[in-house]
Amino acid sequence: MMNIRVVLLIVLSTILLSVAADNTTLAQSTDDDQVLMKVAGEDITKGEFLKVYFKNSKKDKEIDPKSLEEYLQLYINFKLKVAEAKELGLDTTKAFITELSGYRAQLAQPYLNDKRISEALIQEAYQRKQYDVRAGHILIKVGMEADPRDTLVAYRKIVKLRRRILNGENFDDVAKLASEDPSAKDNGGDLGYFTVFQMIYPFETMAYNTEVGKVSKPVRTRYGYHIINVKDKRDALGEVKTSHIMVITKKDNTQEELSQAKVKIDGAYAELENGSSFSEVVRKYSEDKKTSVNGGALPWFTTGKMVGDFELAVASLTQKGAYTKPVRTPYGWHIIQLNDKKKLPEFNEIKGELKSRIAKSPRSNKPREAFASKVKSEYGFKQTIRHRNEFYAVVDDTYFRGRWDIAKAKSLTGHLFTIGDRDYSQIDFTRYIQKHPTKSKKKAVRPAVNNLYRKFVQESCISYADSKLEAKYPDFKSLVQEYHDGILLFELTDEKVWSKAIKDTTGLKIFYGNNKNNYMWGRRLDAEVYTCDDVGVAKKVRKLLKKKVKKGYTTEYISKTINTEKKVLTITSQKYLENEDELINTIKWAPGVTENMEIDGKIVLVSVNAVLNPMPKSLMESKGLVTADYQTYLEKEWIETLKKKYTIEVDNDVLSSIR
Repeated sequence: MMNIRVVLLIVLSTILLSVAADNTTLAQSTDDDQVLMKVAGEDITKGEFLKVYFKNSKKDKEIDPKSLEEYLQLYINFKLKVAEAKELGLDTTKAFITELSGYRAQLAQPYLNDKRISEALIQEAYQRKQYDVRAGHILIKVGMEADPRDTLVAYRKIVKLRRRILNGENFDDVAKLASEDPSAKDNGGDLGYFTVFQMIYPFETMAYNTEVGKVSKPVRTRYGYHIINVKDKRDALGEVKTSHIMVITKKDNTQEELSQAKVKIDGAYAELENGSSFSEVVRKYSEDKKTSVNGGALPWFTTGKMVGDFELAVASLTQKGAYTKPVRTPYGWHIIQLNDKKKLPEFNEIKGELKSRIAKSPRSNKPREAFASKVKSEYGFKQTIRHRNEFYAVVDDTYFRGRWDIAKAKSLTGHLFTIGDRDYSQIDFTRYIQKHPTKSKKKAVRPAVNNLYRKFVQESCISYADSKLEAKYPDFKSLVQEYHDGILLFELTDEKVWSKAIKDTTGLKIFYGNNKNNYMWGRRLDAEVYTCDDVGVAKKVRKLLKKKVKKGYTTEYISKTINTEKKVLTITSQKYLENEDELINTIKWAPGVTENMEIDGKIVLVSVNAVLNPMPKSLMESKGLVTADYQTYLEKEWIETLKKKYTIEVDNDVLSSIR
């Protein structure tokens, strides 16, 4: 997220460069390169100035001579501040360089992936979100970096198992006997229902692309090879809110205990059928301690978050308030009631969420892979593949334990590949290997080196394109410059103006003393408003007010005297400005006590202490305004100092051509 202080400064300065290219005719005219002015030794062209002028001008493509002159001064002031920041070396500090690099990296991201692929992934995710898939799978394990011979063995195994199923064997039976997923022995490989983002991407894609009742071709994931039997596809369950009545059973229950549990859940169901409320039956029968105290209510859930039989039963409920017959799960018996259901939002409502989910999942690499391929085509890519293969001899088992010594590759110094005008050597790849250690039970060197090389090439392509962004995209260059100047201006303006005005209490007092007549109170009425429950209370108040001055009664004393048993009187004491309060506007502005007034069923009277003529506000009363004005004063003084320090030259002939 962009730092709010930089965004704030961009808004305050109102003179930084536009994100998008300006399409005005003037800004694209042939004399754009004419130097309009020179500030602190920096040439500023007519085109540069007009670009930011039109960005901030309310009148599109029109030149207003008055606003042009004002903006010219603002722009000069802006350039003076940037020049001063550079003079002080603020743009060379480690903190500045780190902060700007962070912003630039964020700004560069949209330029460094294939937008077409990114959009397609978002659309794909939304379409898949419309449906839930129920599937079973058979897994033959093999790591992504396994020896090619082991990979071939695993592939042949999975192909053979698929052939057996296509020839008539039952998928679930084969899964129980041959799958290397440990859970398959109990569930026959059944994964229940799932939806987008709940399975690894290649598996998810194959499942969604396979017809119901069919067995997929082998698909490889980081776990190994799978074949998938798609059992069902249904409209998405969406988000559901349910309650349940639960009778718990355990694996070690006796047959008698299991029978008692069934009798109990049937009794609960019978009471529901006879008209008892769901919450009442929950309280009487449910053994789920966490939910029995709140009517059996469960949190909102979606596909894949509950055990299969529970979720399947919920999917059969279509009306709020409807409930299932007793349902058996590995945890016991349930009767489930549907309380609420949320439909899938429209695409534009969840596009941002889908984009975020994709960014956090492995599928986010697809746009980067596509972009890297474009970089190769655009800039040219040549590789010396035999030099990659030389790493097979120097990468050994120590690499897989995170102990590989870079010295083992010291003899490898040759050319590896070229992108555009940049060469990458074996030394570069050696350093990359050292920075990316791994741990793997299967110590196969070739696949590991090939995988590292593929990633190194991809990252190098993206890095190369990143280095060309400013040259290729003027708008990007302008945007980075905007943040560059924004950070500098914030730091220096904060030091010279904003924080200084707050910390310099002596200077603030002197400024206030010299300008206190600029912070005046208008004519005011010092008065107390007494709101009484009835006429009797008002009478007591009036008696006390007659003695107020002589006896020195305070409003606190009057309130305490009247409100002995209960509160029958409210007092508001304030200095009122003219037209500030509707009631105060209706009374005579003179010392004394008004007649009783009936307002909203209460008796109201006003005691006027004094009419106050206009007077300066105290520093405390006007501190916000005084501080703001002091900041303006400090900035003007600072600008005048900068104008004396740096040379400003404006070419009036070029300026006249703009007017």
